[in-house]
Amino acid sequence: MTLETIARPGSIEVDDLVPSRYALRVGDLEVLVISDGVLPLPTETMATNVDPAVRAAWFKDMFVGPDMFDWALNVLVVRSGNQTILVDAGLGGQFPGFPRAGQFPSRLEAAGIDLGSVTDVVITHMHMDHVGGLLVDDVKSRLRSDIRIHVSATEVAFWDAPDFSFTAMPTPVPDVLRSTAAEFIKEYRGNLLMFDEECEVAPGVVARLTGGHTPGHCVVHLNSGGERLTFAGDALFPVGFDHPDWHNGFEHDPEESVRVRVRLLREAAENGELLVATHLPFPSVGHVSVDGDAFRWVASFWDY
Repeated sequence: MTLETIARPGSIEVDDLVPSRYALRVGDLEVLVISDGVLPLPTETMATNVDPAVRAAWFKDMFVGPDMFDWALNVLVVRSGNQTILVDAGLGGQFPGFPRAGQFPSRLEAAGIDLGSVTDVVITHMHMDHVGGLLVDDVKSRLRSDIRIHVSATEVAFWDAPDFSFTAMPTPVPDVLRSTAAEFIKEYRGNLLMFDEECEVAPGVVARLTGGHTPGHCVVHLNSGGERLTFAGDALFPVGFDHPDWHNGFEHDPEESVRVRVRLLREAAENGELLVATHLPFPSVGHVSVDGDAFRWVASFWDY
């Protein structure tokens, strides 16, 4: 994987009419953001602790909604030395009703990256839209048998008996999350490299436990040549800049999620790093600035 290779069109499917990958450098690290597609979700899941009228007004101002919106799914690929690292794996294609998600395998191939070249995977957390892609038969058959999968020990332990008492998800979702996490652990238990607080996956690539969204949720920090980027996973959603205190229905510990979110946003604003997150609109590359008691998202200008 080189920037020269992944920036070229390659073998794009006829119906892939919009950009689905974005390449950049962080010092010596080569980085690729890939869109896994979008999930249609109820707008109410984005703000469960506010008046519905206030929530509706925010979505109207953002020109989305009023009842449903498309939730972006972004996956990261990082090349550090001789390691090719996948950060999360998208939804996969085994869940009916989400035909526009689960695109990462074909889009990875279109970028000229062979799944067999992936040496490491970092799982920010074990929700189905982050591990489901690794459960696709055509993906499993092409991964290396010795692939290293980095995930926090707290996350693995949580899914033994997950607590959904503080979430506000659509009714069918918890059972699917449970079964998907169980299948993931069963399939890859021998490949899991579990860490406590943080783990250096490769030079310049560190996974760090944050908790909040799930007890074992982690983010991934890239640091090379004085340049920095953080992949925030599900610590951050589009509404989180204007209203970091609004709870998301998929957060297992909403109060802790707010603390994690504010801390990450303040860190990003202070050090000027780039920020990427799973559910920000693709390509989700930008900076954060402080705006009174809230924050402001400053999208990067595309360099192409």
